[in-house]
Amino acid sequence: MNRATVLNQLRTHRTAMAQRFGVVDPALFGSFARDQATDASDVDILVRFDGPPDWKRHFGAQTYLEHLLDRPVDMATRTELRAEIRPYVERDIVHV
Repeated sequence: MNRATVLNQLRTHRTAMAQRFGVVDPALFGSFARDQATDASDVDILVRFDGPPDWKRHFGAQTYLEHLLDRPVDMATRTELRAEIRPYVERDIVHV
C-alpha cells in the first residue's frame, strides 16, 4: 500500500465517513503522506467533525478506517495535536 492507494480509498469513502460519523475534511499526514511508508507503518489521518466529536463517532470512524485500509490508523483532530508535533503534521498534510 502506498500514498496513492490510501488517498484513493479515503476519497472513495469520504461521503460514507461524513454520513456515518460526521467526518469532514479528512487529511493524510505522516509516512504515507510523504510516500515513505513501510510494511510496519500505520496510517495517520487528521479529521474534523461536523459537530462535537464524541467517543462513538471518533472510534467508530477510526475502526472503519482500519478495516478499510487493513492497517492500524492513528486519527486525530487539530485540537488533539500536541503543539510540538503540529509543525511536522502541517508540513506533511495532504487534504483528501
